[in-house]
Amino acid sequence: MNRDVPLKKYAKKMEHSYTLGAFPTIELLKNQPEHVLKVLLHPDMNSQAQLDIISGLCREHHIPLETAGKTVEKLRDKENIFAIGVFEKYENTLEPEKNHIVLVNPGDMGNMGTIIRTSIGFGIENLAIIEPGADVFNPKVVRASMGSLFQLKFHYYKSFEEYAQTAGERKMYPFMLKGAVPLQELKRAPREVYSLIFGNEATGLPDDFSKIGQSVVIRHTDHIDSLNLALATGIGIYEFTR
Repeated sequence: MNRDVPLKKYAKKMEHSYTLGAFPTIELLKNQPEHVLKVLLHPDMNSQAQLDIISGLCREHHIPLETAGKTVEKLRDKENIFAIGVFEKYENTLEPEKNHIVLVNPGDMGNMGTIIRTSIGFGIENLAIIEPGADVFNPKVVRASMGSLFQLKFHYYKSFEEYAQTAGERKMYPFMLKGAVPLQELKRAPREVYSLIFGNEATGLPDDFSKIGQSVVIRHTDHIDSLNLALATGIGIYEFTR
């Protein structure tokens, strides 16, 4: 592991990324310590409790902990960030026997992070991303997920067909405005393994997805034309896991 990486503003082509803030840095240290290169602290860090947790985890996993005020100031995008985790990007695979969330061409990093946090919160720990899609390692996604990204199994696929070939036996539920069954009326088999499929923020899922599995629609009044992707995904996750 090369810990001596260039510490500059994040770009997708880089082989490492950052957690901006104490809370996501703690989640990184707890859940993916083997991928942490170092942790940087600002001398103005004022939470002794968070400092104790970070320093304890760094000692436990033999991770360098450095006070580097100028570097933190260069990397952070808000003045109240006093801890930054530097970690190498990593790959993982989905569990075919578990439930999945599938995002087809997601574009908004804030939505991506919120969806990850909601999914982990309700026990769905596998995320398929159909390319092109937002970069899960972007610090904006990491922060929006509040570090729950590091509890997630995720994988990028070049097409939905590629995902379906490796997903195992499961029921597919594409969420569409033209969905055949309202979510509130959907009948499901007990203990089935499923994938909840959601489209891009701007365009939703292509019409062809209505032929995949059982399409679903979240009914709402005609005062709006659609729901925000993160909200729609949250409603779907809640209904399927309650």
